Amino acid sequence: ITFFPSVYSEVQEPKESVPPPKTSAAAQLDELMAHLSEMQSKVSVTADASRKDLPDKQDHKASLDSMLGGLEQELQDLGIATVPKGHCASCQKPIAGKVIHALGQSWHPEHFVCTHCKEEIGSSPFFERSGLAYCSKDYHHLFSPRCAYCASPIMDKVLTAMNQTWHPEHFFCSHCGEVFGAEGFHEKDKKPYCRKDFLAMFSPKCGGCNRPVLENYLSAMNTVWHPECFVCGDCFCSFSSGSFFDLDGRPFCELHYHHRRGTLCHGCGQPITGRCISAMGHKFHPEHFVCAFCLTQLSKGIFKEQNNKTYCQLCFNKLFSL
Repeated sequence: ITFFPSVYSEVQEPKESVPPPKTSAAAQLDELMAHLSEMQSKVSVTADASRKDLPDKQDHKASLDSMLGGLEQELQDLGIATVPKGHCASCQKPIAGKVIHALGQSWHPEHFVCTHCKEEIGSSPFFERSGLAYCSKDYHHLFSPRCAYCASPIMDKVLTAMNQTWHPEHFFCSHCGEVFGAEGFHEKDKKPYCRKDFLAMFSPKCGGCNRPVLENYLSAMNTVWHPECFVCGDCFCSFSSGSFFDLDGRPFCELHYHHRRGTLCHGCGQPITGRCISAMGHKFHPEHFVCAFCLTQLSKGIFKEQNNKTYCQLCFNKLFSL
């Protein structure tokens, strides 16, 4: 067996090196950190002593203010300039850390709170009213207009109608529930209606077709009519002469009015407007009540009847006597 010498070389242990000399900036930083550490110890000791010696919160607060003032002075003694950020509008104390600028003033973040709920606003959106800050929820609850339908605050778009405010989606027809379009709305008894439902429910109805009368109309017989609906109830002709006859609440021309009343002359078929003679279940103009053979005018009480025809005494005897 042949042995080979080790191929690994021996490594010498590293010698402890001497640290490089500190720069002036590093030395100043070390000195500053040492001073800060020393001051932190002083603050801790002073705070412990103050907790034992000062029984109430007011004295404790005064002690903290004193310590902060001392810390600010010591920083200045170390050559560290403190830049003032103003005084808090709430507590009137100097602001050394984070600051909030709002309502034209400066605030400690923890002191910039909602006037109503006292919750910290921080960087959240807020509303101003009379120089006071409110969170979004409380502002809308306290000051936003209310919807006349749901009574909730209106936070975005507001619709004003009928001397009230509404969410746009809550202003709709009281009958069909549809939101109003470009045609607008009609009001009745303090309720809004679309045009279609308003006309159907409240417009006067035509005496002929019972549909709403919207534009041109005629007024007759204590109601209104579409012009095309105001016609004779039997022949449906319009009244060109301007006159009509009322029978049971319906208009009729003169001919059909007398026809329905049974006052048409049985002789000529025309209406009887003056004196008439009633005979054989019919009515006659006096001049049309004549003998069917000789056409002589008959007296009401002196005539003969044969086959539903009237005859004078002389003609009757000639025609029908044996």
